[in-house]
Amino acid sequence: MSTPTPSSAAPSQAPAHPAPQPRSAYRAFRSISTRWADNDVYGHVNNVVYYSWFDTAVNAHLIEQGVLDIHAGGTIGLVIETQCNYFAPLAFPQTVEAGIRVAKLGGSSVRYEVGLFAQNEPTTAAAGHFVHVYVDRDTRRPVPVPAPLRAVLEKLLISAQ
Repeated sequence: MSTPTPSSAAPSQAPAHPAPQPRSAYRAFRSISTRWADNDVYGHVNNVVYYSWFDTAVNAHLIEQGVLDIHAGGTIGLVIETQCNYFAPLAFPQTVEAGIRVAKLGGSSVRYEVGLFAQNEPTTAAAGHFVHVYVDRDTRRPVPVPAPLRAVLEKLLISAQ
């Protein structure tokens, strides 16, 4: 057995660094007001707040579209993965505009991607994703994404990038 030489070995590629995204990369938007309590001692919004904005943007959109009943719906989405990249600070008092899109729609799961923009700014101050697995409210076992929800999610779906 021979050891590959540097010329015959596959080149190593570092993962691409995330970059800010334009507004045109997102399908729906929601304005969110920052609060005094969102700022941390460094004078900008604390990183954990960004994740609550992700939830707020997506779930409010689904509720407004009539496909999510947080109190009595038989199907609920559980977060199994989340991630965020930060590009520019956000701070109180500021209005944040959250752009949402769907990157992957599976049988029982969906990957939401959310871009957070400072009001009127052309690119994201932060961008991230979370994955919901849809489950039966009582059994917590995965179920197919209900047809009405799937129809709404398909409108948010982006093509492979």
